[in-house]
Amino acid sequence: MNRPPASLIDTARGLWARTGTTGAVYLALLLLLVLSSVYVASQGRNLFTTANTVDLFTRSSLLGFLAIGQTLVILCRSLDLSVGYVAALSTVVAATTMAGDPSRIPLGIAATLGLAALIGLANGTIVTGLRVNPFIATLGTGLIIKGFLDTNFQGPAGDVPAAFQAFGHTRLGVLPISTLVMVGLAIAAIVFLHRSRTGYHMYAVGGDAEVARLSGVRDRVPVITAHVLCSMTAGVAGLLLAARFGTGSALVYGNGYELEAIAAVVLGGTYLLGGRGGVAGTLAGVFILATLDTVFNVLAVDPFVKDVLRGVIVITAVAIYARGRSSRSAGRVRFPSGGPPPPVPDPSPDPTEPPSEPGDAVPAPITRGGGR
Repeated sequence: MNRPPASLIDTARGLWARTGTTGAVYLALLLLLVLSSVYVASQGRNLFTTANTVDLFTRSSLLGFLAIGQTLVILCRSLDLSVGYVAALSTVVAATTMAGDPSRIPLGIAATLGLAALIGLANGTIVTGLRVNPFIATLGTGLIIKGFLDTNFQGPAGDVPAAFQAFGHTRLGVLPISTLVMVGLAIAAIVFLHRSRTGYHMYAVGGDAEVARLSGVRDRVPVITAHVLCSMTAGVAGLLLAARFGTGSALVYGNGYELEAIAAVVLGGTYLLGGRGGVAGTLAGVFILATLDTVFNVLAVDPFVKDVLRGVIVITAVAIYARGRSSRSAGRVRFPSGGPPPPVPDPSPDPTEPPSEPGDAVPAPITRGGGR
């Protein structure tokens, strides 16, 4: 039987080693698409119709904006539970600022992203300056925003001009403009993480903040930057929602976007304790969840069952990642030779003592205090 050349095998192994978890996530996405299309076809339907494909990409764009920012925060060993509330507030700010006037679109975008950046700055400052757990800090921020929205906005607010609504509805073929913007933002985030000093510092702080500090890294700056960028991507998600609705909607925070974004990040292979992962894997995680949602909608799966299945998939993926890391850690040998540790040499014999005979007893060691 013909075997592939060794160079080809080595190349494949090297590529797999470089991609790591990210390669596994994209392989899982490919398998999911194949299996889903086969199963849907067995039910007499077509998964890849124009409407279904557009629905898949439309779902991925909103979740993608939130998950990209959440990835940056989680890489720094932090978390942001306020992104859903920031997105809801952003829809209101954008719609009320634009007020149906196309000339106010730039002002509405600037006001939305500026306010989102200030919220992220507050989150990062509370986490790093006051040393509040990020779970509590961002949850508290989200509840403050929720209280403000519930008090002042009971229904639709503002008016989004038709020119800006094109951001939520225009597409090139089956690709919505919002999906193309999301992919572009993901590429920019990847370049930022791997080509900028702050990106390197995010990985360093997430891996071990104390070691990073001793190496000269100002650990507060990467964390605050990650929170600011995370809130700004949530602001972009809010702009997309406003474009789709044509108005501000203060109640979209109830859709659980923050938890879905965290699920996409974890599914994409980013380590929840920071320092490992990246936006490329998150993008695959986003498309996995979007594919599942599209399949469930095509098959008219009960919403409760849909949530259960998604939860099982996320837990299974995290368990597989954890098991893989444990196996790699267990495979590391303590001694390079792979054998037992070298024996401790006996102390040099005293030349004044006669050599011991084979039958002589070995004296017991002397312990301090006369104890055993």
